Amino acid sequence: MNSSQSQANQTRLALSERLKGTPLVLDGAMGTVLNERGVAFNECFEQANVDRAQLVIEVHRAFLDAGAEGVHTNTFGLNRYRLGNHGLTRRLHEFAAAAQENARGAAGEQRYVIASLGPTGVAIEPIGRVAHIEARQAYKEAAGAFDLTVVDGFSLETFSNLYELIEAVRGVREISDLPIFAHFTVTSAGVTLMGTHPEEACDLLEKEGVDAIGVNCSTGPAAVLEAALKMMEHCNLAISARPNAGLPRESEGRVFYENNPDYFARFARRFLQAGGQVLGGCCGTTPDHIRAISRAARAVGSHHRQRPVVHTHHQSARPKTPVPLGERSRFGAKLAQNKCAISVELLPPRTPNVEALLHSARDLRDAGVDLINLPDGPRASARISNLVAGHLIEREVGMETLLHFCCRDRNLLGMQSDLMGAAALGMRNMLIITGDPPYQGNYPDVTAVFDVDAIGLCNILDNLNHGLDVGGNHLNDQTHFCFGAAFNQTATDPEREYSRFEWKIKAGIEFAITQPVFDAEAFLKLLPTLPEKRPPILAGLWPLRSLRNAEFLAAEVPGVEVPDAIVERMRKADGVGKAAEEGLLIAQEILQQLVGHVDGFQIAAPFNKTEATLALVETAKKFQ
Repeated sequence: MNSSQSQANQTRLALSERLKGTPLVLDGAMGTVLNERGVAFNECFEQANVDRAQLVIEVHRAFLDAGAEGVHTNTFGLNRYRLGNHGLTRRLHEFAAAAQENARGAAGEQRYVIASLGPTGVAIEPIGRVAHIEARQAYKEAAGAFDLTVVDGFSLETFSNLYELIEAVRGVREISDLPIFAHFTVTSAGVTLMGTHPEEACDLLEKEGVDAIGVNCSTGPAAVLEAALKMMEHCNLAISARPNAGLPRESEGRVFYENNPDYFARFARRFLQAGGQVLGGCCGTTPDHIRAISRAARAVGSHHRQRPVVHTHHQSARPKTPVPLGERSRFGAKLAQNKCAISVELLPPRTPNVEALLHSARDLRDAGVDLINLPDGPRASARISNLVAGHLIEREVGMETLLHFCCRDRNLLGMQSDLMGAAALGMRNMLIITGDPPYQGNYPDVTAVFDVDAIGLCNILDNLNHGLDVGGNHLNDQTHFCFGAAFNQTATDPEREYSRFEWKIKAGIEFAITQPVFDAEAFLKLLPTLPEKRPPILAGLWPLRSLRNAEFLAAEVPGVEVPDAIVERMRKADGVGKAAEEGLLIAQEILQQLVGHVDGFQIAAPFNKTEATLALVETAKKFQ
């Protein structure tokens, strides 16, 4: 224990002892009250501690006047990642100092000041690229910005990923032994967004030495209460409950929460009568809500809770062994046997009529193509679902498909749902891509959802193949995906692209597909620079259809590089009406140069016209 903590020892023990005694009522939602008073949601709320200090102090005092016995500092987003979104990372210590000064100035010496820290706002491994140790360091840095003689404890809150919460606890513990309140959120189903049950959360957090475990935010008092009651039956620590004022709704540009204070008072009575110790509010809760639960706490008083004598710990998730690659699909078997695989890309139609698509697929099947590659909203365009198109091709044509699975259009829950749906339909082959941003498409005003990028999504598929969900929880079954990712050999930032490729390999990809190759010599020079233990690589081939096609790819398609010499060849051929023939010849020349150096080919069928593609397939088959 350092000297500053020794000076705070008396206050700290009082807070620790309070958790064992009478109920502790804390404040409500700083953020939503500040918003009501003019701070926009897209602003940095931590900056308000400096620029609008008096306003922050007024909010603290309003909650204290309503009966709160302690307040949280206005520092929910005080970490290098969230502040970085506003370009304010360097002001982290300044914001912490101002926040604790504002809170202590309002609370005085008789009431508690608890430092609030929320999630980093970035995905950590295995879903994201932020390592566990990096997340822990971020929380250590944030906690270290507070004066431990001023704050009485730390509240870690609104975590949907228990493993990030654990890193937050560990980061804080590295610099302080002040009491820690560890809060996570639950859905209406009573589990975290990652699928963790409250009982399992208790097991994980109690081992980390926290002082109180709680549920905050979530969908409202009902879900929080249900989760809290389960934890009381399972855990020996103090239980905290700080729900939202219900789910928000928007009207005329303003956000409203509909749970009234009387409803909050009823929730508070049930929670306290069951033996809960810490009460407060989250999003949408006003001083009126805190006044209601403060009155309920005085009326109910302390209720002894029968602590569990024996824990029934949940078993940690033990991954299943994935099915061997050769048994997952015919495509997987080709990869496992080091045989040259040929994939052809067809675009799903823009209408529900799939007859032309099925006709092209039959032609490709008869030509000996191994699988049909189906993009997922290519160039952010609206087309029939490639999952539906792939299922129809596999059912009606008898060919395997390779589905692009894009991060752009689904949140984490939607991704897992669609992947499990694909597995239920027997769709085994997946190409994981981040996805083109909507502004490139035909509906530029639509929004994107990028919960994770391709690397995170590869980790999710690897989890599913091991019988684990997004949060690492048991599925009681496992998927059998053969999944790969893209590699852009002409990236403008090669170092970053190579780094991302290494991350994808670590995430378990079984193959990689390149962007269309138009410079075979440069591509062959690049191959030896890739990781030695790399998965099979399918080289992209694009038989150019016209000069316009070549110019469009060269100028307007991100990630595709068409050398000037190729464009010039197409220009000369176009002058004599032979552009399509020249485009096919170029693709055949490139194919012949790459044979023996790559593990297969991904051939495009521009505009779903298969004539040139079939000729290119015939050339490829000669070398199998």
